[in-house]
Amino acid sequence: MKILVVGSGGREHALCWKLSQNPKVETILCAPGNGGTATIGENIPIKDDDIPGLVALARDREVDLVVAGPELPLVLGLANALDREGIPCFGPNAYAANLEGSKAFSKNVMHEAGVPTAPFRVFDEHDDAVAFIKSKGTPIVIKADGLAAGKGVVVAATEAEALEALDDMMIKRSFGAAGSRVVIEEALKGEEASFLAFCDGTNYALLPSSQDHKAVGEGDTGPNTGGMGAYSPAPILPEEKYVETAEMCIRPILEHLAARGEPFKGVLYAGLMYTEDGPSVLEYNVRFGDPECQPLLMRLETDLLTIMFACIDGKLDQIDVRSTPQTACGVVMAAKGYPGNYPKGMEISGIDDADAMDGVKVFQAGTRYEEGKTLTSGGRVLCVTALGDDLAAARKKAYQAVEKIHFDNSYHRRDIADKGLKRLG
Repeated sequence: MKILVVGSGGREHALCWKLSQNPKVETILCAPGNGGTATIGENIPIKDDDIPGLVALARDREVDLVVAGPELPLVLGLANALDREGIPCFGPNAYAANLEGSKAFSKNVMHEAGVPTAPFRVFDEHDDAVAFIKSKGTPIVIKADGLAAGKGVVVAATEAEALEALDDMMIKRSFGAAGSRVVIEEALKGEEASFLAFCDGTNYALLPSSQDHKAVGEGDTGPNTGGMGAYSPAPILPEEKYVETAEMCIRPILEHLAARGEPFKGVLYAGLMYTEDGPSVLEYNVRFGDPECQPLLMRLETDLLTIMFACIDGKLDQIDVRSTPQTACGVVMAAKGYPGNYPKGMEISGIDDADAMDGVKVFQAGTRYEEGKTLTSGGRVLCVTALGDDLAAARKKAYQAVEKIHFDNSYHRRDIADKGLKRLG
């Protein structure tokens, strides 16, 4: 069997790694891939937004399954284009992918489906949005409607911050067309958790809870990033609450989209905020999170390829999706300066030493393999992930593995999973 994985991050390395464990898989292609995916399969220099190029590649290489890692190709209609060619794709169609592609669409679906979420308004006109902010006061959240690489959300503590964010999005167009429409919503206070489910349009199968660390600095300080580390399970969402939570935030979305004739197939990711009034949905993603994917796939015991085809074929209720009771913790090693400007091209050493540790896997993200060397090529460089019998053990092992790896100007947070440990007492 031949599989094409689309994307270039740590999530895609993890997907290639997990899919390669199925003995039926003979060839893995990754477009465009990174230094880690190159050790598993063949990297193809086609960008994740080149839908015609990806479809042509899948057709010409007679691919049996395409797995979309990031959200952009799904929002651009990769699944639709592949369906017209009769090529299976793991990931939702463009309509369902709007759950992530459009904040306004997502909030309206939540409202219509009865999913708890912060009160909100959608604005197409800058002056109307300014008037609303002045009438509501702060703190308040301003979101660019479209995709903005995870950076189009501002939690404004003051009116000046809110108006500046609005000006950046709607006037200066810092995020291009993504900011031509904005969603403004009430700021929720609490602790976040990530909750992912495999979906086949009707049925869902849950993955364990997890928690990401978005801010670049320790103590959740500094600008938001794509994620500086993650662990699973997250004590704030214990296993005994999984089904109740899924019936609150997963099933209503599946039923709502199915009723519209646009069934959701793939991974549905609910970003939850635990407030004093209970959990509320901040956002939906339509793919595995990164770096949540890495700890989750480390824990997954059921064959991933089997799950994906069950989602595509509407047979997920016939699959027993299981994860190990062990805990997984992933620590991101980044280039100093990220998410701003950062150096590239530093040689990385020690990955093999870390990988040799029991229960450790180093997932590569911003890397490239060149003349026998692994070099940095991005801001988030590695996600060093470890399994342990409990959170303390997994965390300790992950940081021990981090110490074995070196590249110039490296940076990592030293407090990944501290919130979970504190909650466990």
